[in-house]
Amino acid sequence: MHHWESLVGEQAIPFFRWRWLAALEDSSSISAKHGWQPLHLALWRDDMPVAVAPLYLKGHSYGEFVFDQAFARLAGDLGLGYYPKLLGMSPVSPVQGYRFYVAPGENEAELTVLMLETIDAFARRNQILSCNFLYVDPHWRPLAEAAGCATWLNQQSLWSADGQSDFSAYLNSFNANQRRNIKRERKAVQQAGLTVSALTGVELDVQLLRCMHGFYEQHCARWGPWGSKYLSEAFFEALADSSLRDQVVLFSAHRVSPREPVAMSLCIQDGQMLWGRYWGSKEEIDCLHFEVCYYAPIAWALENGLENFDPGAGGQHKRRRGFVAKPHASLHRWYEPRMDALIRGWLRKVNPLMLEEIESANADLPFRVEPAPQLIVE
Repeated sequence: MHHWESLVGEQAIPFFRWRWLAALEDSSSISAKHGWQPLHLALWRDDMPVAVAPLYLKGHSYGEFVFDQAFARLAGDLGLGYYPKLLGMSPVSPVQGYRFYVAPGENEAELTVLMLETIDAFARRNQILSCNFLYVDPHWRPLAEAAGCATWLNQQSLWSADGQSDFSAYLNSFNANQRRNIKRERKAVQQAGLTVSALTGVELDVQLLRCMHGFYEQHCARWGPWGSKYLSEAFFEALADSSLRDQVVLFSAHRVSPREPVAMSLCIQDGQMLWGRYWGSKEEIDCLHFEVCYYAPIAWALENGLENFDPGAGGQHKRRRGFVAKPHASLHRWYEPRMDALIRGWLRKVNPLMLEEIESANADLPFRVEPAPQLIVE
């Protein structure tokens, strides 16, 4: 833990800190049994690590939210085994920020090349077809691309404060029709007799996190075999620990006490960014999802000076509520020449189309959006 934290540092987002990754593993949420074999990479000089990277040997494609089933089908057509594959990401968390973590004063470009060469050798020695880094840090991306990684663009949703000081300013950023719609949606929750309260830090305990796990479990069960239930109750209990609870925010929709919720969502924050992760509800109440997962977190972010809010995977219904489509990149390496050539050729065609799709989605937003910087796609 000490070595990892000394390299990752306090500036890393919570999902790559050792205590978060350890909670996933210690709770058996992430394990070889569930298709996530931890295989973290470290480079050492004498007795000191100079670089580390979260890495997993993956037996399936669940919990990634970057959908590579077409790659798996292509591998089958070529007579190749697609699994297991190497995967770099924070497990079951589609949050941008993956990178190799390098000690200060080291040559990051050189160590990135060395770590990739180490991964390549391991993959070839063990007949692994691919290595994939998902939701990569935009600042690290050029180093990995220069070392031969292929880029695949997808899209995510993001809300940004853009100088808004409070929820009224957020509302005023919309056109008149959407302002009325948001007010109507929030009023529907109020008319159901519900108040939403934010709980964080010392307000959180094991009982509340167990309650949140119950909502998470119930929501996943609604989708049957597609429910994507990855996390155990023990993981949620771990979030009540003093080393993690300050980064957790629960939004409790209640009639009497926040500790007796009708619905609840779980978010993670680091003082600059808010990430929406899970939610669930005991009752079917019109617009409650929008309030607990979007409006209340945005209001809390504005009150606490956070600049951005990533609400999680998916996008269409988020667009009308202040979330802009943004590109995010995953980086890939394939160790079979035919597979590599076919997918790289396909990426050269689909990446520009994804940027066009994002531009089109943002053109129809009910609020003004500053043009995003143009990404260079090789």
